[in-house]
Amino acid sequence: MTSQSKSQSNSSFNRRFFLAGAAAGSAMLPVAAHAVPKKRGIYADAKTSLQDKVADFSYQNDLLAQLIVDMWTTPSVYNDLIMPPSDYSGRSTRAQTALALRGIYLAWPIVITEDEYEDGFSLLEAGIPTDTGVVLVVPRKTRATPGKPLLETAKMLMAVTPNGI
Repeated sequence: MTSQSKSQSNSSFNRRFFLAGAAAGSAMLPVAAHAVPKKRGIYADAKTSLQDKVADFSYQNDLLAQLIVDMWTTPSVYNDLIMPPSDYSGRSTRAQTALALRGIYLAWPIVITEDEYEDGFSLLEAGIPTDTGVVLVVPRKTRATPGKPLLETAKMLMAVTPNGI
């Protein structure tokens, strides 16, 4: 083996060793005993078990993006889609009306906040039929830069927020 190939070999070995050490070092960080990851998302069953997760996906639509902007900018008009928190039947009826005005006709739509999504929203607990319920998540307004045009921002957040409207 030439000195150049030996040097390259050592360099490769050292890089692998460094990367392996970094990975091993990160695995050795202190972790709370028996830490259970928080279950986030939308579930068909009650929050006590949270087993049957509903698919997370994104759908982009200009009218839905405008609805997000409207909810951010005129909450006095649109907060009824997400308030009061536990009035899911009323929220579904109001969501159905708001979506129908935009040409979207769903049997059991429900609009929830990102906080509700992160807490593990349950269709069953909300009284929404799990076979026909459609959950839409409003992205947090704090993700947008204040004072800037919001429509394109809302479209982007629809793409990155699971089930974002």
